[in-house]
Amino acid sequence: MSTPCPRVIAIDGPAASGKSTLGSELASRFGYDFLDTGMLYRAVTLAAIEQGVPPDDAACAEFVRHIRIEIRRGNPSRVLVNGVDVSDRLREPQVEEQVSLYSALPSVRAALLPLQREFAAAGRAILAGRDIGTVVLPDAPAKIFLHASTEARAARRSLQANSWGVVQDSAGAARDILRRDSIDSSREVAPLQPAPDAIVIDTTERPFDAVLALALEALGCAAG
Repeated sequence: MSTPCPRVIAIDGPAASGKSTLGSELASRFGYDFLDTGMLYRAVTLAAIEQGVPPDDAACAEFVRHIRIEIRRGNPSRVLVNGVDVSDRLREPQVEEQVSLYSALPSVRAALLPLQREFAAAGRAILAGRDIGTVVLPDAPAKIFLHASTEARAARRSLQANSWGVVQDSAGAARDILRRDSIDSSREVAPLQPAPDAIVIDTTERPFDAVLALALEALGCAAG
């Protein structure tokens, strides 16, 4: 017998593992707001690049104190920097290339942590990222961790990049993913790893419908 869904659902996993696709679909089914928290880090990256601020922790600690990052709730939620909606610019090549450097900085992660927690506290929400279940919301009632082979993720990322207007083959996507995995897994603050109580789903050879079915079964809840 299904029960109402947990008020907050955390979804974590490496790049191109399917977090946003799953999070958005679950949000649609249950009427939740969905936040891809990577967009927050991309917003800081875009702003820093445009202001000429290097990916240095001391420089960014000062920089993030003087910009205003806001979230416009929805599915998907949108991100504003100093009142300007930058959501449609967050997949630009310059951001794609450097976001892993800025997102690894302790000052940036500390600045964005309260925003993510406020988003979760304000209403029924699904958050996707790298450290939602371990750092942002360690007490979240439902946690899912997605993973997949490098080859599968590279193929997906190549297709995604093309849809964003960026030409990238699978080999190039694989190099980028391996680089991002290395940074995400080895950073000093909030390294990528599944929470001990997370439901782990391998998406390598599973079509999305199968991943969704596993997630719904694990959550054991119904819409409403």
